[in-house]
Amino acid sequence: MKWTGMYLLGYVVLMAGILAGLWQSGILQSISTVWIAIGVVISIGIGIMLAVSKSGIKENIEIDKK
Repeated sequence: MKWTGMYLLGYVVLMAGILAGLWQSGILQSISTVWIAIGVVISIGIGIMLAVSKSGIKENIEIDKK
């Protein structure tokens, strides 16, 4: 698995732990399901952006045309 995939997997596990903690403490019961879904989508988007930004060195590739 590439670095980006491992980073994203770790982020998903972190978010699952946070959601499980909020659910267990009863905080999620007072929030509408729509707002929970919106928060999950936003957090996944942030995770993808962070994974891509930390993916390594950005290099330009030059191709010689003959």
